[in-house]
Amino acid sequence: MHTNNHIQPANRIGTVEEYYFSIKLKELERLRQSGKDIINMGIGNPDLPPAPEVLVELQKQSSSPSNHGYQSYVGIPELRNTMRDWYKKYYNVDIDAGNEVLPLMGSKEGIMHITLAFVNPGDGVLVPNPGYPTYASVSKIAEAKLMHYDLDENNNWEPNLDELEKQDLSVVKLMWINYPNMPTGANVNTDFFKRIIAFGKKHGIVIVNDNPYSFILNDSPQSIMNIEGAKDVAIELNSLSKSHNMAGWRVGVAVSNPTFIQYILRVKSNMDSGMFKPLQLAAAKALSLDKSWYASINEEYKQRRILVQEVMDLLECEYDTNQTGMFVWARIPDRYADSGELSDEVLYGCDVFITPGFIFGDKGKRYIRISLCTNQDVLRTSKQRIEKLKKA
Repeated sequence: MHTNNHIQPANRIGTVEEYYFSIKLKELERLRQSGKDIINMGIGNPDLPPAPEVLVELQKQSSSPSNHGYQSYVGIPELRNTMRDWYKKYYNVDIDAGNEVLPLMGSKEGIMHITLAFVNPGDGVLVPNPGYPTYASVSKIAEAKLMHYDLDENNNWEPNLDELEKQDLSVVKLMWINYPNMPTGANVNTDFFKRIIAFGKKHGIVIVNDNPYSFILNDSPQSIMNIEGAKDVAIELNSLSKSHNMAGWRVGVAVSNPTFIQYILRVKSNMDSGMFKPLQLAAAKALSLDKSWYASINEEYKQRRILVQEVMDLLECEYDTNQTGMFVWARIPDRYADSGELSDEVLYGCDVFITPGFIFGDKGKRYIRISLCTNQDVLRTSKQRIEKLKKA
């Protein structure tokens, strides 16, 4: 194998590592190739299909010879209009389909676009701990000053704004929040959103709420954009990945004021050439589904959650039964050094992978997370394997 030691990557490459799940999936595949029947209960990758009418729409639109060319950077009007209607119907939020909504190729893409649109090298970015690792890694790539803020179960996994007020926030440009929260499953009320908007206005900080889980096991979907004055200082990311079982389709959206949307578009328009039109039309069909779609998906997740909680009970972990989203987050017993030890015990002892909470930050080291994206039969098999491990 030829290597050129004289060619070095950019310095930013040294600040980030390969995504944990990318590495772990390779290990799980190696174990499978060695003959192990590995069950992966770690990743939030929906295993159920989109609604049948969405698949019909994709097939129909893909058959049209005129639908295969480049598309607008801002998405087709049909999709933007449906996104507007979806926000009004389910969140009671009024947005202008022409200039306050921007379709994205997945909301993860939006994290990069927003960061590059607002953050200069050295600017501060407030990132939750525990939190989605991409917030931190993208901030590092942008050469921002990474400023973690702790979330604690005794404070409903909400940022302690009083503590943040004691810090020097003069360099902070951006703050990431994520409610309903991943990985903890915590939800918040309107009062919290009001306080965080006031905090952002006071300090000139853009508040970004990453909101892909609001329809999963949650009777009252909320948007930060429902708060008066939110558009002045906030951006919300949303996604069809979890709510409509379309993770691999890569369809998301950013919602904000026209100025912020234009900033994001300046970055986005230099990084892609528009989304495949049949995907956009099928996404519009998905967003037009009525409440029965969400109810049917949640009924399945409710049954799975019961089984996952039984697994957590076997592992003697403690969890909040009021969690929302497609995971169960639980505190591990004191006898384990950290969540990695418990995760490895289950992986190498019974061929079941459970996500260790430390990957979300050091505040997650005493927690594990199990995904609900595994069918009930496989969950029962996992439970049986862990029962045998505990009896051994």
